Amino acid sequence: MIRLENLRKAFKGKPALHGVSFQVERGEIFGLLGHNGAGKSTTFGIMLGQVYPDAGEAWIDGVSVQRDRPRALARVGAIFETPSFYEYLSGWRNLEILVHYSRQVARRELEEAVETVGLSGRIHDPVRTYSHGMRQRLALAQAIVPTPDVILLDEPTEGLDPEGIHEMRLMIQRLNQEHGLTVLLSSHLLSEVEQLCERVAILNQGALVFEGRWSELASEGQRFRLVLDDWKRASAIVQSCGGTVLEDGEVRLPVEGDIVMLNRALVKAGIALSEVVRVQPSLESLYLKAIVKPEAANTAPE
Repeated sequence: MIRLENLRKAFKGKPALHGVSFQVERGEIFGLLGHNGAGKSTTFGIMLGQVYPDAGEAWIDGVSVQRDRPRALARVGAIFETPSFYEYLSGWRNLEILVHYSRQVARRELEEAVETVGLSGRIHDPVRTYSHGMRQRLALAQAIVPTPDVILLDEPTEGLDPEGIHEMRLMIQRLNQEHGLTVLLSSHLLSEVEQLCERVAILNQGALVFEGRWSELASEGQRFRLVLDDWKRASAIVQSCGGTVLEDGEVRLPVEGDIVMLNRALVKAGIALSEVVRVQPSLESLYLKAIVKPEAANTAPE
């Protein structure tokens, strides 16, 4: 549904993107990760036709944004950077004005969008009375009218409290599951991306350092936490099974390693093993792993 090919962009001679390429499949929630200044907003700007790349091209549903922007964005909704509204007007009137920049929309479509984002009780109040979370809801309502096939969300939980973040996550999941929307979500909140996305792209200083399932970053093997009574003897057995003893009662086995074989070996040696728990790597640790490796490679001596 989304294809980026070799996007390059510099501002006043300072590179912002270095040949970024990745794809988002139809119907998935895809995460674009990176710290502030990594190039996420520049990438979104190019996809929305608000920033013109120095090189490369962005395609949405097979249509080039750079060659035919109106057709490429005809079925795209977006929250990009900080949403702005007419403060003295109601949320409803803001929606009417913003949506009609695209096309005439039936009242029922607006009502359905308002219901979807949970603003029905306050939609006729002036926007100046809205909390930050309500403004984000209004921005999301504007993004899903007229009904899009793709929605681009640039830091949609920025500035929200934990309850607001949770509610925004549920709304994104519902839009994806009930309406089949393809969602491209940018964020630096790794825990949120971990709960929403199976596949991610990671940007660091304008360069793509990873694309794929975030679990694929865990290529160093399987990790388990063991509770047992004799680590001195257990360490030798772990090593004989091809594993490594880590800190805090954890062991790492190679990808092809067999925890059942290790379990049997420990029990056979008379070691009391009371618990075995697989340790799932966090997205944060994998993110740091992805951005550290390229930096290390760039600073390595020739």
